[in-house]
Amino acid sequence: MAGSTTAERGERQQKSSGPPPVRRFTPPRLRMIIILALALVLLGAGTVWLLYGSQWLRAEEVSVSGTRVLTPAQVREAADVPVGEPLISVDTDAIEARLRRKLPRIDAVEAVRSWPHEIRLNVTERTPVLLVQKGRNFVEVDEEGVRFATVPQAPKGVPVLELTLSQPGSRAASLRRFGEGRLVREAVRVAGALPDAVARDTRTVKVLSYDDISLDLGGGRTVAWGSGEQGSVKARTLTALMKATPGARHFDVSAPTAPASSGS
Repeated sequence: MAGSTTAERGERQQKSSGPPPVRRFTPPRLRMIIILALALVLLGAGTVWLLYGSQWLRAEEVSVSGTRVLTPAQVREAADVPVGEPLISVDTDAIEARLRRKLPRIDAVEAVRSWPHEIRLNVTERTPVLLVQKGRNFVEVDEEGVRFATVPQAPKGVPVLELTLSQPGSRAASLRRFGEGRLVREAVRVAGALPDAVARDTRTVKVLSYDDISLDLGGGRTVAWGSGEQGSVKARTLTALMKATPGARHFDVSAPTAPASSGS
């Protein structure tokens, strides 16, 4: 019995150590695999044709939103969307880059596909905080110091920069040290920090030197602002000072910890 058992065990081990049996697909299962593969190929080909070859998903409309000064027609013209092309192949990044290059007034733009036929252009325009007079025209400058447009008339509620370039003594030294560009940026910094009510009433931002910037308001009132530093603190101080002394004509917040007002 022991010898017979050993022989049987050896035979089983020899069978188990051989190559694994080959799995064979039955004809019905093989047909099903072929059908599924063909279906996937046809589905992929149909999808490609639908996106690129059919007339159903073409760029046919261009809508524009968010404009204030620009017109939708100007934006559409500058965008130069390839109308009639497959919507999937329209390069939205190229459209956005083209709009920013051709229309500097645009601060941000998003070109979006809207299936099945539309490209939407969502535009955000720059807002001027300061004007630089250039001959009879005015150059609009935003809060980042970007000069983005030249207009024949000054927009309401936007102050004009008055920069004196030929002054003796410390003023001339300030111009030599910081340069005109830096002083203009300081004026923009001041204009961007003004409280809304004061900004709407500001007629002129005068820059005499880096730390000698003042404002001319409506009604003959003036504000000595100083440098562009501590803008938010100066804004809060000026608001409180104007409320405390509503009849004053001159306000000084150049040292916001020791503000002053005078005149009546």
